[in-house]
Amino acid sequence: MENFPIINLEKLNGVERVATMEKINDACENWGFFELVNHGIPHEVMDTVEKLTKGHYKKCMEQRFKELVAKKGLEGVEVEVTDMDWESTFFLRHLPSSNISQLPDLDDVYREVMRDFAKRLEKLAEELLDLLCENLGLEKSYLKNTFYGSKGPNFGTKVSNYPPCPKPDLIKGLRAHTDAGGIILLFQDDKVSGLQLLKDGRWIDVPPMRHSIVVNLGDQLEVITNGKYKSVMHRVIAQKDGTRMSLASFYNPGNDALIYPAPALVDKEAEEHNKQVYPKFMFDDYMKLYANLKFQAKEPRFEAMKAMESDPIAIA
Repeated sequence: MENFPIINLEKLNGVERVATMEKINDACENWGFFELVNHGIPHEVMDTVEKLTKGHYKKCMEQRFKELVAKKGLEGVEVEVTDMDWESTFFLRHLPSSNISQLPDLDDVYREVMRDFAKRLEKLAEELLDLLCENLGLEKSYLKNTFYGSKGPNFGTKVSNYPPCPKPDLIKGLRAHTDAGGIILLFQDDKVSGLQLLKDGRWIDVPPMRHSIVVNLGDQLEVITNGKYKSVMHRVIAQKDGTRMSLASFYNPGNDALIYPAPALVDKEAEEHNKQVYPKFMFDDYMKLYANLKFQAKEPRFEAMKAMESDPIAIA
């Protein structure tokens, strides 16, 4: 069994740069996931984020979740639950405009810490996109520019907690899906596991590691790279013991960004014979489709966008 790819970003600055870039490329081509260490975000910042996030859940979210479970009778289920997830979440929007000051229940210290953490993650996401460009043979800012649209990228953080679940065989923490967007940076619990990805027909655990950032690629990068890099199905398995923290930050294209395979990555012969695999679309149109089809395979979504492309009236 291959080892889950762990990338030491510090090695980009020395004699191991070429080998490290190859490791990133292999992870993007064959895993759709990798885990970063020495990524430049100070450990003390991450420790503070974790402490405040877990405190906020205990103070403001835990009781609400228990009431929801009781209301829906989830503790006594006897058959698999397929229409909801065992998770407690809220969403922080950072770009193009922030909603952090508007969210209730967040104290001022937590707001400020999350603003700072988001800026650091935004910088890291853009650095990673440039590394992907280098590996793909694209000009340095190609992916960042493609994501920009007219108002800049969409960037936000889904803050999740997965409490202990009495029936983890019947209720998923989060059902299997690929991510719709661009590049996703995850700060996850280092003690309670649960995240898995699908590789070669098998579910593989994403190892919890202290102070690491897990990176995965969304559907938009699969389209732009013309399938060279793939978005991968993943899920969260609920656990009987322990609450798992997860902060997933999504660096996505702007709503009006036009997404299509980079011309440099399109096979000229296939283009001449009109063998188009991936569609051309506006990101917002894809998200409207994804909203109802998140937990289904991505290929029919791509086909639906192709159908819209050939029938512009269908988009209206």
